Amino acid sequence: MSPQPGRRVRHAVVGTGARAEMFVRALVRDHADTAELVAFADVNQARMDAHNRWLGELGHRPVPTYHADDFLAMLAKEHVDVVLVTSVDVTHDEYVVAALEAGCDVVTEKPMTTDAPRCQRILDAVRRTGRRVTVAFNYRYNPLHEQVRRLLADGAVGEIGSVHFEWLLDVRHGADYFRRWHRDKASSGGLMVHKASHHFDLVNWWLDATPVQVYAAGRLFFYGDAGRRHGYARDYDRAHASPDADDDPFALRLAEHPRLRELYLDAEAEDGYHRDRNVFAPGVSIEDDMAVLATYSTGATMTYHLTAYAPWEGYRVMVNGSRGRLELEVTESEFVSPAAAGALKGAALHGDQAADEGGAATLTLRPFWSPPRRIEVDGYTRHGHGGADTRMTQVLFGGVPDPLHRAASARDGALALLTGLAANRSFDTGAPVRVADLLTLD
Repeated sequence: MSPQPGRRVRHAVVGTGARAEMFVRALVRDHADTAELVAFADVNQARMDAHNRWLGELGHRPVPTYHADDFLAMLAKEHVDVVLVTSVDVTHDEYVVAALEAGCDVVTEKPMTTDAPRCQRILDAVRRTGRRVTVAFNYRYNPLHEQVRRLLADGAVGEIGSVHFEWLLDVRHGADYFRRWHRDKASSGGLMVHKASHHFDLVNWWLDATPVQVYAAGRLFFYGDAGRRHGYARDYDRAHASPDADDDPFALRLAEHPRLRELYLDAEAEDGYHRDRNVFAPGVSIEDDMAVLATYSTGATMTYHLTAYAPWEGYRVMVNGSRGRLELEVTESEFVSPAAAGALKGAALHGDQAADEGGAATLTLRPFWSPPRRIEVDGYTRHGHGGADTRMTQVLFGGVPDPLHRAASARDGALALLTGLAANRSFDTGAPVRVADLLTLD
């Protein structure tokens, strides 16, 4: 919703875990002239109270809090214009659809949801209500990724034949998905949905194409029960107050992180959620090593690999075309020290904390018959997902123009989700999966 002159757009947040913090800070600190935070909703009062305390640190008054069961009452009483959905992934559709039907627009964290029926429910609600859903694919706003989009759209490599995309999560960042609710595929859709939807959306956006067929293989190689085979397993369920976790580099020590202590350790009495599970404990139902081969509506192909246990963090993208090749390489951390292995990084604070181990980014155009050319990119930073978070919230909350059409729609969210869902089905069946067999988009 675009701000009207003299009126601030009223926002409410549902889901007050760590994922909400970036949005809350942007609303009250950076865009208070055009946007207003008016309420929190969650299943856990302690987490909402923590966010209200942090609002005080920013000089903002506390906002009303509502149990998630009273979500509709909150929308009506607080006259909400836009709902920010930052809850557990499997619950997104519940709040998105309810908000749309109440006359609100929605900004939802990625992934938009976790399966095809929930996705269809959201798309049907968008058509029925005429309201808008925006998926917070912040990677679109990274200056490096914007430049890739411009170069490909301008024909820098000609007609695109193939993309190779490798994403590496180091053993600090990758491990964090196996401590949290994300370890349960029913809650998160697995890393093909929760994490890789970012990357699949980028490829859709870069190619201006839609996925047609996906063939994939994935397994749990490193975490979960596999940790015993590799010699990493420890016999504890969660790290807090567990002597066996004292020297485990994979253990997250909640008590040492004041904000996470407030959000999770101090809130456990209400819902029993443990944020610091042993990454090698039984019960992990997601994969940590995944390979994908996808074909697109343009005829291009993509080979994609996600590794969640790498010694360094970053990604490589290579785009091959009829006139040359474009290469992007980003190093976010060159290594993880043993002392830092159990600390927070990247997703744990939603990209707000940069690694301390060094990093670099290069974008290189390699045309036929000419020397390679290094492309310089202004605005890239190692904080906030390459500077993307700030740029995204300027569009979402500040009314900044969006000539690159970076704001992802519900349809964009569905297309990114479908690649991951098709990959998950291919994991199970061992066969290629046609995306149209999962969900048909208009």
